[in-house]
Amino acid sequence: MGNDGGMADVAQRVGADLLTVGVEEEFLLVDPATGAAIPAVEAVIAEVPPDLRGQVQREFQTSQIEIGSPPGLELSALRHGLGMLRTGLSDAAERAGVRMLAVGTGPVGGDMPALVDDPRFHRMIERYGMLSPGPGYNGMHVHVGVPDPEIGVQVLNRLRPWLPIVHAATANSPFYEGRDSGYASYRSVLWNRWPPVGPSPWLDSHAHYERVVGELIASGMLLDEGMLYWYARLSSHLPTVEIRIGDVCPSLDDTILIAALIRGLVAAALDDIIVGRPTPRIDHHVLVAAHWRASHDGLEGMALDTFGAGPRPAWHMMRRLFDHVKPHLERHGDLDTVSYLLGRLHTHGTGAARQRSVLARTGDMAEVIDFLAAQTRG
Repeated sequence: MGNDGGMADVAQRVGADLLTVGVEEEFLLVDPATGAAIPAVEAVIAEVPPDLRGQVQREFQTSQIEIGSPPGLELSALRHGLGMLRTGLSDAAERAGVRMLAVGTGPVGGDMPALVDDPRFHRMIERYGMLSPGPGYNGMHVHVGVPDPEIGVQVLNRLRPWLPIVHAATANSPFYEGRDSGYASYRSVLWNRWPPVGPSPWLDSHAHYERVVGELIASGMLLDEGMLYWYARLSSHLPTVEIRIGDVCPSLDDTILIAALIRGLVAAALDDIIVGRPTPRIDHHVLVAAHWRASHDGLEGMALDTFGAGPRPAWHMMRRLFDHVKPHLERHGDLDTVSYLLGRLHTHGTGAARQRSVLARTGDMAEVIDFLAAQTRG
């Protein structure tokens, strides 16, 4: 790292502290009669209570709406804040005559909603063309505090082997245009058409990170740093690492579980930095394959063991992740919550598995839409 002693000293000072965690979630607005995406964001925002509006914003398409929680220390506070926002926005959507769904992309077909009228979004379409035809692609972003960008880059390196199984756990978009896509996260397939999307590379330093970003902007592949759609990156506006791999989770329980696991991974990475523990430098093509497998199988099939053991049952890798972060879950007071929620996830399956179960039981996509709306509200 070139400055191991200084970085270790900084990390040591932070090592005993709790890490903040915050979450952004994107949702789909749909016609209550058909389940098709509908350009209703302005109507919904007009119905949002004033005390919530500061945490609500537009996204890329007029069929999407986004919420964000400020970073904090307690999972209970995160749950409360996101719960208020999910309920408040679900109510606002109903008052506007639509429904809000926590789903990776639209389960049924329909007209493509227009872009939000924002100069940056228009520039994106001018640069990249029609890479985003569809109802809107909804993800979740988890921010975890780090002491400085130099350490943040080393954290990104240490997250790389673990993010595919996190990706699998968030799979929540099996249906597209009324059909089963064959993927647990079809949003991931569609999202990967954008050239900046993919695993972060191995980075030697923060200067290396900035140099790579500068080269990508100069190439024309990125409009700006905000378009760095790596699965994990340094936040451009907060002192955090931002993990942005997953579909938006169907329920608040799922969101809290993923946020806690990611905070545990960042804490484990900081611990590795403190003690000088090496981390494997995974080849890029292996990570791409592991993420493809995650989007295809979710947790209900196989996962590629990025540590070199080949394909294994996905839940084997999730158990390995849990064991890896367990001491840090305990330190943050998250162990009981995560143990309980992970057990529920194992019992009920990912969002993709739950949606498929509803359709298999009822044979009716409208029942899937009802299920998603109920899960979203909580």
